[in-house]
Amino acid sequence: MTDENAAAAASGRRLHVPIHLRWGDLDALGHVNNTSMLKLLEEARLRAFWRPEDGTDAAPTAVFDMSVLEGGGARATLIARQEIEYLRPVPYGQRPLDVQLWVGGIGGSSVEVCYEVFSPQGEEPQTLYARATAVVVLVDSASGRPTRWAAAERETWAPFVGAPIVYAKRR
Repeated sequence: MTDENAAAAASGRRLHVPIHLRWGDLDALGHVNNTSMLKLLEEARLRAFWRPEDGTDAAPTAVFDMSVLEGGGARATLIARQEIEYLRPVPYGQRPLDVQLWVGGIGGSSVEVCYEVFSPQGEEPQTLYARATAVVVLVDSASGRPTRWAAAERETWAPFVGAPIVYAKRR
C-alpha cells in the first residue's frame, strides 16, 4: 500500500462489504476474470448505496431506495468512469471477499467511489488483490439529466470520505 493509499484509510472510515465469489467468476486460469471483477464491484456498490426493497441487511450508507425505481423512480445512478488496478490474481474461495469502500470525493451530482478488494476478513495477513474507482453520477430517471445529492445523503456518507486512490505510475 502506498503512502497515499494509507492516508485514505486513516482519513475516513471504510465500509466493509462481504462479496461471495461464484464458480462462474473464474476464467480458464482459475482466478477471477476481469469482467467478473466489475460485477463484484457493482454488487458491493449497490449494497452500499441502495436500500433493499424489504429493508433487510441494509448498509448504514444505503441512501437510495430501490422501491422508488419500480414506479418510474425519481433517481438512478450511472457509471461515468471506472478504473481497476490488479495487484494479484483473485483465487476462488468459499468465504466472501472483503470489499472495502469509501468516497474519494462528492461533487454536485457525482461521487468518486473507491474500492480495495481484499481476501476474506479474519485472514491474517489479508491480501490486497485490486483497487478501483468508479465515478457515479446521480441522474433524474425521467430526463436522464444529472441531479444533486441531497444534504442528508451527503451527511450519511461524510464519515466515509477519504483521500482518493493514487494508482501506480505507468512505465
